[in-house]
Amino acid sequence: MHTDFDFLAELAWRGLLQQTTSEPDLSVHLGGGQRAAYVGFDPTADSLTIGNLVPIMLLCHFQRAGHQPVVVVGGGTGLIGDPSFKSAERQLLTPEVVEQNIAGQRRIFGRFLDLSPGPVGARLVNNHDWLGKLGYIEALRDIGKHFSVNAMIQRDAVRDRLHNRDQGISYTEFSYALLQAYDFLYLRREMGVTLQMGGSDQWGNIVSGIDLIRRALPAGHNDSFGLTAPLLTRADGGKFGKTEKGAVWLTADRTSPYAYYQFWLNTDDADVIRLLRTFTLLPKEEIDTLAAAKDKDPGARPAQRALARHATELLHGTAEREGAEAAAAALFSGEVASRPENTLNEVFASVPSSDHQKDRLHGEGLSLVDVLIETTLVKSKREAREFLANGSITVNGRKVGADDRVKSESLLCGSIIALRRGKKAWHVTRWR
Repeated sequence: MHTDFDFLAELAWRGLLQQTTSEPDLSVHLGGGQRAAYVGFDPTADSLTIGNLVPIMLLCHFQRAGHQPVVVVGGGTGLIGDPSFKSAERQLLTPEVVEQNIAGQRRIFGRFLDLSPGPVGARLVNNHDWLGKLGYIEALRDIGKHFSVNAMIQRDAVRDRLHNRDQGISYTEFSYALLQAYDFLYLRREMGVTLQMGGSDQWGNIVSGIDLIRRALPAGHNDSFGLTAPLLTRADGGKFGKTEKGAVWLTADRTSPYAYYQFWLNTDDADVIRLLRTFTLLPKEEIDTLAAAKDKDPGARPAQRALARHATELLHGTAEREGAEAAAAALFSGEVASRPENTLNEVFASVPSSDHQKDRLHGEGLSLVDVLIETTLVKSKREAREFLANGSITVNGRKVGADDRVKSESLLCGSIIALRRGKKAWHVTRWR
């Protein structure tokens, strides 16, 4: 164990500690030897989002403290669906879709956790392995008898749905808490897992599991604990992890490393230090130094750059982080003509674009006024002429004037002409 690493203290200063079932007892328990803790992930998609990254970081810090993290993928519970804070019944997924989603999510965990064999090597297990073998009569006798319906309907997630006459809650979703509680019981009994962690929306499910363990296992073999992290919001109260294009995902096929890097780089000053604590492994002293630098010169955005760099490298690795930085530098400087095609694709992935007929560029090509009017950069030919006259327009990083034209030779990688107005307004024309 890393005796100099206090897991609970680490979570507290990072802002990752919301509730525990008994913090003094849990502290003593964690200090008494190597322990195992788990977090469950429902396979509702073939990737995970930044919101799921918070409980992954809990497991990461747990492993750093010398304990064993256990990832439970919900092959069983994913067939039911967690009703917590959902206003309507989930669409049931087929077993085939659940398996595909699990395969997609498995790619992520090895980025943050050491999966190599050994005492603290992270374990990945699928709760369908035990829930799929659980008979209905057995479930009613061994699990259901320990739950009070009176208590279950008082839980926020259930009560809110019961009061919604249009939606209500099905017996299937009502039973979800029993399955998650049984997960904890199974893991406690078969793998020695004594701690369940998750977001604060999972508190009720975690407590249900602890109650079941205490009722079902003999004294001396039923110690168990719960821990939650706060659900993240922005300083202005808005939803965290959302962009104009939707959620920020943890796999490159859904959110590219460049888009991921840009998400962190665009963090508001009010949020950046908190997010450095939450989503990087930087030590307190370094984050405090970045906080001081931010206060001294906010315009330089040192904290945002550090957040983008470390968060991207943690998920995607050094090479992808360097590629994202190079792409960001190209977009900022406008020097795109010499960049390789893969960098250009990264640079322009989220830039406004339009498609055009390539044969229009043959011969004398097109006047820039005619091209600009087909983009988002100007509203009229008069405005196009004004921007060209005052030197506000660049083509592939080169300043141009009203007499310049674009031709076949202007194409980057045989299909792209990148236009910029001023320092930040880009539009990519794609010629096919």
